[in-house]
Amino acid sequence: MSDTSINKQQVIFQYHDVSASEALESFTKDKLENIFSRFEFVTRADVFFKIENTSSDETGKISGIRLSAPGPRLFAESSKDDFQAAVSESVRELLKQLEKRKQTMKTH
Repeated sequence: MSDTSINKQQVIFQYHDVSASEALESFTKDKLENIFSRFEFVTRADVFFKIENTSSDETGKISGIRLSAPGPRLFAESSKDDFQAAVSESVRELLKQLEKRKQTMKTH
């Protein structure tokens, strides 16, 4: 497990049966920067990587991202043929969730 801060935001990486990768962490931080810069209320991201045995060549590399922000935690997980694609998909899903959260925060 490694811990990296982007400004005040914290990113924590966990690997389950996967070797740690600086290149993968750097890629993920770049993707998360979009979230941290657009949504200041997000304070932390817990990112995990794991491999799952699947019958499909298009899945098996799993990326999960949990965000700490006001209200319930936000979470997205994706299984693709490589970790970069899984991270990209998870970040896309989190951006949708964050847009919804931002709208509900504005109405209160």
